[in-house]
Amino acid sequence: MPEIVLGSHTVRSHGRKVARIHMYDWLILILLGIIEIILNIIEPFHRFVGQDMMTDLKYPMKANTVPFWAVPLIGILLPFIIICAYYFFRKDVYDLHHAILGLLYSVLVTGVITDAIKDAVGRPRPDFFWRCFPNGTGIFDHVTKNVLCTGDKTVIKEGHKSFPSGHTSWSFAGLGFLALYLSGKIQVFDRKGHVAKLCLIFLPLLVASLVAVSRVDDYWHHWQDVFGGALIGITVATFCYLQFFPPPYDVDGWGPHAYFQMLSESRNGVPTNTTSRLNVQASELETVYIDSQPCREIPRSTTWDTSPMEDERRR
Repeated sequence: MPEIVLGSHTVRSHGRKVARIHMYDWLILILLGIIEIILNIIEPFHRFVGQDMMTDLKYPMKANTVPFWAVPLIGILLPFIIICAYYFFRKDVYDLHHAILGLLYSVLVTGVITDAIKDAVGRPRPDFFWRCFPNGTGIFDHVTKNVLCTGDKTVIKEGHKSFPSGHTSWSFAGLGFLALYLSGKIQVFDRKGHVAKLCLIFLPLLVASLVAVSRVDDYWHHWQDVFGGALIGITVATFCYLQFFPPPYDVDGWGPHAYFQMLSESRNGVPTNTTSRLNVQASELETVYIDSQPCREIPRSTTWDTSPMEDERRR
């Protein structure tokens, strides 16, 4: 039987099959996108904002250091480019498909959770006073002392979406997923003590943290908002990554679950009257042998003891 060379499963040869298996996952992803759009359209809860509460809500209105349109570039496009670059190096459609699907799920699930909480909580932003009263003159209800805003309705609506920070949660969802992805690929936790590898893993998290800090500096969010957003983003990213990949510290952390499942199915499909060896790249640290009598897998080890097999053949 011809050798099976791992890492030769391209988009052209296996892409349609992999996409068909995960058709429903892509449909749910589209549904999440629609829900995300709806959550951004509906009116958030207008929390009571009394006159005595305005002391902490009079920070000046500033432009975004990181604009809204830049967040998808940082949280989605940048990881997407790196994932595609790895595909051209490895030629593994299983890794490409599952990494992209996991990334998109990480960002969209985070977005839905973030915007649902935003709309339900309705916390005012630090610059809410100037959103509500652009002329600087506060007007309040004589009985309840609640604000009677005179500003633009769109600006006021956005002013009730402070908690949690969407910039932060999206950044940590996309770049957190990228950090996990890279840690598995370069085998950060291989117990060899190469601390320099951590620098590459911390870089995406540093970028996400700087995005979070900019939201406080621009007075668009309180510190609790960015902390909550970061927690949501990194948590969802971890769950989505582990759905498709083993933990980064695992010996097989460099590849997706579906890749090893495909190898198992290929091994079980080998005829019993032949002996086949699956050639694996050295970086994968794995060699699978299939014995013809009976068909079984010999445990992976750095040293192979073939004496039992030789004794059995002599008999």
